Amino acid sequence: MGLKWTDTLDIAIELVDTHTEVDPQQIRFTDLHRWVTELPDFDDDPEKSNEKILEAIQMTWIEEKED
Repeated sequence: MGLKWTDTLDIAIELVDTHTEVDPQQIRFTDLHRWVTELPDFDDDPEKSNEKILEAIQMTWIEEKED
């Protein structure tokens, strides 16, 4: 079973691993959306995202990067 938009922690961990050079506090949601949908395990409708979901992923990514 692949990643869904609601799997914010798992998505954030994947983003930390795949985009090591990126500061998640400085990303645009358009880039974040693309990066999430490009993850190998992502298996959800790209149109089901919204600003709230992307913000939750971004905040989780920031927390994971700080750890």
